[in-house]
Amino acid sequence: MSGTGAGPAGSQWYDAAAGPLVRPYAMTGGRTKPGPSNVRFDLIALVVVDPAGADVDDDSLLGPEHRVLLTLCRSETQSVAELAADADLPVGVVRVLLGDLLEAGHVKVSRPVPPAQLPDERILREVIEGLRAL
Repeated sequence: MSGTGAGPAGSQWYDAAAGPLVRPYAMTGGRTKPGPSNVRFDLIALVVVDPAGADVDDDSLLGPEHRVLLTLCRSETQSVAELAADADLPVGVVRVLLGDLLEAGHVKVSRPVPPAQLPDERILREVIEGLRAL
């Protein structure tokens, strides 16, 4: 048998340096899509805890990974990419878990403003100059 484990048969589920391994499909219940919601969880989508959402402490259906994502979003708005990196989880897993949290009303997801919709820099400079003139 080849692999990183140096133990008896079946030890491929244990990495001596990392400890027991949990496969991504175990965290998502085998799901690969974030549920029926129409929200796209691309890498730059912004996630924040919904203060009007249900109380997280009362929701016993949340797994430890869900709780980690909620903790990361509590301090500040995070992108999907930042959440995946900070939680040390694959992006696909984070998308599925965020779908669960969104459906339960724990988080809100928004898109950053595209550069084409931002005010022109020239207009902003004119506003600043006008304010300075006051």
